[in-house]
Amino acid sequence: MEAVEALKAKINRLKKEKNAVVMAHYYVRPEIQDVADRIGDSLALARIAAELDEPVIVICGVNFMGETAKILCPDKTVLLPDPAAGCSLADSCPAADFAEFIAEHPGHTVISYVNTSAEVKALSDVLVTSSNARKIVDSFPADEKIIFGPDRNLGGYINAETGRNMVLWDGACHVHEQFSVEKIAELKREHPGALVLAHPECKKPVLMLADKVGSTAALLQFAIEAPAGSEFIVATESGILHEMQKKCKDKKFYPAPPMAGGCACNDCSFMKLNTLQKLADCLENLSPEVTVDPQVAEKALAPIRRMLELS
Repeated sequence: MEAVEALKAKINRLKKEKNAVVMAHYYVRPEIQDVADRIGDSLALARIAAELDEPVIVICGVNFMGETAKILCPDKTVLLPDPAAGCSLADSCPAADFAEFIAEHPGHTVISYVNTSAEVKALSDVLVTSSNARKIVDSFPADEKIIFGPDRNLGGYINAETGRNMVLWDGACHVHEQFSVEKIAELKREHPGALVLAHPECKKPVLMLADKVGSTAALLQFAIEAPAGSEFIVATESGILHEMQKKCKDKKFYPAPPMAGGCACNDCSFMKLNTLQKLADCLENLSPEVTVDPQVAEKALAPIRRMLELS
C-alpha cells in the first residue's frame, strides 16, 4: 500500500495525464474529498456532470451516481473506483417490482428519488433529489395523483409538509434508518445549545427533533450561515462532517449515533469502499467503467433532464 501523500500526488498527476475530473460525494472518505476536483450532493454532481468538458469522469460515490453521469454524458468515459459500491435505498426498489407497483396505480405521475437504478429512472416521469424534492412536487397541481419512490421517509416528509397524499414505495436508506432518537436526545443533554441537523431520509421521530431538515448541501449551508461558536448534532452520513469542519472552523459538530453498536457515528459502508488506492488504480487503468444499456439510458435521460430543468 502506497503512503497517503504519495497516492495523492499520483492521483493529481494521473488526472492531468488522463484529462480526467474526479467528483466526490460528501459521504466518501475525507482523503478522497481532499483530492476531488468537485464535491457535492447528488444534485450538484448531476449538474456538474452535464456540463463537463473533460473526456474522463471519475465518480467517487456509489453506482447510481455513476449511472446518472453516464446517462448525461454517453460519449464520455465514466469510472467508479469500486463497482461494489451499491446503495441500500436503490436496492430496496427492484425495477420489475416497481413496474408492477406503477401498474397497480394507473393514472399516477411517477416521481422517483435519484437514488435509484437506471432501470427505475427509466420508469419515472421525473426525478428528484433531497435538495429539490419539495420544489418539484410543488410544481404539480395539488390534486395530482403521484407515486413517490423509493424512499418512504423522504416521501412521508414531503406529504406532511405539503398536505399531499402521494403513494409511497416502501424503501429506505440503511444509514438514515439507523439513527437513534434516544442517543440524539442524550447528545442534546450533553450539548444543550447544539442544533440538530437532519436529512429527510431519516425516520419521522428524528425529523421531529431537528432544528433544520434538509439535503446534505442544505445542512452544510445552514451550518456555514450560523453564528460563530454554534454547535450541531448532525443526523446524516458522517462523511459530511469533514466539509462542515473545513468550512466552519469556529463551530463544533457531533455525529448522531446509530441505534446499534458502540460507534459514535453512522457510516455508509458502500461510500467508504472508495479509497485513495482504488481511485489511483482507477485513473491509471481507466477501469472499472460504468456502462448503461443504451435503450434504458434513453428512457432515463428524459426524467433526469426534467429534474434539472425544474430545479
